[in-house]
Amino acid sequence: MAKKRVDEDTKIAPGMDDQEELEQSATDEEIEKGEYTSVTTLSYDEVDPS
Repeated sequence: MAKKRVDEDTKIAPGMDDQEELEQSATDEEIEKGEYTSVTTLSYDEVDPS
């Protein structure tokens, strides 16, 4: 198996803390430019596990 060459210009996206990122609101500027995504969170809450 050949190794891949890693260029010095190669960038890796930073990790994402899902909960923190999803709760962050878009700024007014982002909303004006349409640079935002509507996020809906679905949470399953089981009161009496079976």
